[in-house]
Amino acid sequence: MSVAAAAAVHQLVERRETMATAESLTGGLVAATIVEIAGVSAVYRGGLVVYATELKARLAGVPERLLEERGPVDRDVAAALAAGARERCGADWGLATTGVAGPEPQGGKPVGLVYVAVSGPHGEEVRELRLSGNRDAVRTESVTAVLQLLADTLRAAPAPA
Repeated sequence: MSVAAAAAVHQLVERRETMATAESLTGGLVAATIVEIAGVSAVYRGGLVVYATELKARLAGVPERLLEERGPVDRDVAAALAAGARERCGADWGLATTGVAGPEPQGGKPVGLVYVAVSGPHGEEVRELRLSGNRDAVRTESVTAVLQLLADTLRAAPAPA
């Protein structure tokens, strides 16, 4: 996790851009991983832990209708969480995690189904993951995946003006 976090933080420092997080199944683990990196205060604005579904709408700005129709574990919910983190925290980039860590399925969604998302100046990227292992493994792999998605997106994004 820390390698992916260091890569993303380093790229943001070079670009002079900032990030924020909105987390569900990871419950603050993305933020905790990011803030372990020296110099992160130059790029990390803050984050939202929105474990309860209604807080995804109230705090992160996910449309209530989307949550009612599809539930919290959904590709578009992940994108909305990332955009909400970006907007609500005043950051250039927003990261989000939502999914089912287990031990039981949730709302008809299987354990290990996770969506990670990044929202930036040029749109959103979402990855669907089908993870295996216990609850800790699913959460840890989700953190690594969202940080890797950010690093990949930053490499592909045009340099800021």
